[in-house]
Amino acid sequence: MSDDRRHAITIIAMLGSVFSPYYARARERGPADPLMHCAMNVALYGPRADRWALTERPRGAVFRSPRSLSIGPSLMDWSGDELRVAFDETTAPLPSRLAGTVRLRRPAAAGARGARAELALDGAGRHRWAPIAPVARAEVELTHPAMRFSGSAYLDTNAGDEPLERAFERWTWSRALGADGIALTYDVRRRDGSRLLLARAYDAAGGARELPPLAPRPLGDTTWGIAREIAADPGTAPRLLRTYEDTPFYARSLAAATFGGEPATVVHEALSLGRFASPWVQFLLPFRMRRSA
Repeated sequence: MSDDRRHAITIIAMLGSVFSPYYARARERGPADPLMHCAMNVALYGPRADRWALTERPRGAVFRSPRSLSIGPSLMDWSGDELRVAFDETTAPLPSRLAGTVRLRRPAAAGARGARAELALDGAGRHRWAPIAPVARAEVELTHPAMRFSGSAYLDTNAGDEPLERAFERWTWSRALGADGIALTYDVRRRDGSRLLLARAYDAAGGARELPPLAPRPLGDTTWGIAREIAADPGTAPRLLRTYEDTPFYARSLAAATFGGEPATVVHEALSLGRFASPWVQFLLPFRMRRSA
């Protein structure tokens, strides 16, 4: 997110795209190869227009090494404490070019501590999450459309051994940027009725601590009826600043909330796996993505 909050970009490398209806259909027929369903999702948000690119590609378009990953024309590559992402994708549903480079830098002190341990999101340990660079900076230089900005950044990873909808009913996640660091929350509602709330604060040196007890605070439903809640200080009233994504099963938003008594700007997501698994949502998914043979 740019320092002036006018622009934001999200990039997700998907190996076995969890939201692919084609991958879901392949699994229904028997064991499916996740590398036949990969994508580099790029979403750009700005004051005048937003752009979204998600092209699913097969195994032959995917190349991996210990420090790099390429999917089609887009590449992620580590060099020291810098992650360079060079992408050249086509937007959907209306085709246009979305291309440029993002350089994410994590503080050297944080990088020296190495990758953080994975945390299980479900009781069986089949779904795991790890914040790799909770506090970082990024420089964004785009050629299509032409623009440049810099600001706060974040990098994490998720991995799973089964479809998300088998383990979870819904979840909310947030990254809150305050004056002295960030606060991360993961509020997971599982299919077995249990709940997990992870809430941690991170500083630029890589230090982490548990946050004081938080409580779900309403942020308002989306136009598709997805409930948005932020795990924030009890008794506070978060404010919605902007909705980045508003889909039948997922919302990405910008908000203001309070954590540990400190005000923060929050990037927030709400995901309904029950809604995602419904037949009518599966029917609509191909309209937001492209496929490459």
